[in-house]
Amino acid sequence: MTSLSGGSDNGGSAQEPQPLVCARCGTRAEGSQPTWTCSVENGVRQYFCDTCSRENLRAIEGRLDSAWW
Repeated sequence: MTSLSGGSDNGGSAQEPQPLVCARCGTRAEGSQPTWTCSVENGVRQYFCDTCSRENLRAIEGRLDSAWW
């Protein structure tokens, strides 16, 4: 099991979740956004809004190993 960075299993107060911000256009998510795309690039988690994900779908799929498609 992997913990988020800065997290601790030793109790303490829980941090409030940070709002998602699109790494491409800067759109801020309001509430839960299950349709956003999450990408881990160079060890950094990035999120992309619906619009940016749809506009760049071929480029996103082009980076997947063939086992994924």
